[in-house]
Amino acid sequence: MSDEEAGRLAAKFKAMSDPTRLRLLSMVAAAEDGEACVCDMNEQLDLSQGTVSHHLGLLVKAGLLSRTKRGIWSYYALVPGALPALGDTLRA
Repeated sequence: MSDEEAGRLAAKFKAMSDPTRLRLLSMVAAAEDGEACVCDMNEQLDLSQGTVSHHLGLLVKAGLLSRTKRGIWSYYALVPGALPALGDTLRA
C-alpha cells in the first residue's frame, strides 16, 4: 500500500471514528429509499442542524457519503462500494 493510499484510507477511518458520525452512517444506510434528509437526522440525534451538517460534511469529504440539494434541504446517500472497500482493505 502506498503512502498516498494509506493517507486516503486513514481519512475515511478517522471520519468514522466519531460516535455521532457512525450513527449518521447507520441512519443513511437504513433509510428506506437509500437516502436521508438532514432535516430528519437532526431530530433523531437531538442535535442542532448545524452540528449534524458539520458531521455529514466530514463524511462527504471522506468519500463515504454523497450529498444532493433539493430546495433548502440536503439529502445524503452512501457512496456505492465505499464501506465494503474499507472492509476489503482490512482483509488484504
